[in-house]
Amino acid sequence: MSGGAGDGAPPGSPLGGSPLGGSPREATPLEGTPRAGMPLAGTRAVVVTCSTRAAAGVYPDRGGALLVETLRAWGADVPEATVVPDGPAVAEALAAALETGPHLLVTTGGTGLTPTDGTPEATRPLLDKEVPGLAEAIRARGVANGIPTAVLSRGLAGLAGATLVLNLPGSTGGVRDALSVLAEVLPHALSQAGGGDH
Repeated sequence: MSGGAGDGAPPGSPLGGSPLGGSPREATPLEGTPRAGMPLAGTRAVVVTCSTRAAAGVYPDRGGALLVETLRAWGADVPEATVVPDGPAVAEALAAALETGPHLLVTTGGTGLTPTDGTPEATRPLLDKEVPGLAEAIRARGVANGIPTAVLSRGLAGLAGATLVLNLPGSTGGVRDALSVLAEVLPHALSQAGGGDH
């Protein structure tokens, strides 16, 4: 696994932008109106941690837990992270997550250069459109925060139907860097993915 470190948006920080306006092709939005300071209210998200060691209990899943905590603080409806080992289980978990029709599917881990890092390869066949600028911005934020190896993350960003799919690094620092980027663009990206205007 590879990725950046450094301080990004804290888990409870509010996002700017407008509330989400779209729904995926298979699902309907959650009931209720977005609450002030919770720009992802009404958003359904799924987090998948791709780590053989975390799946085996060698260490706790900190990256997935941080994502779940932050997305919930931003108002999203997200269950606990699904933790799977690197390998075929990643593709199976992603396909199962997409079957539930979330607005957002975020992975952490498996984006580096080791022989078992295969999250981007499991993700790419599921995407209808890639959003390379978002993945590039996440890598650039890690470098800007003093972690030159952030450029080694091969994570993808794209759309599977109306679901925004993001591959984040496995380190908590890399997740924080990614969250600091997402804090700036996620509501707008999800609105567009759901059919909203520019």
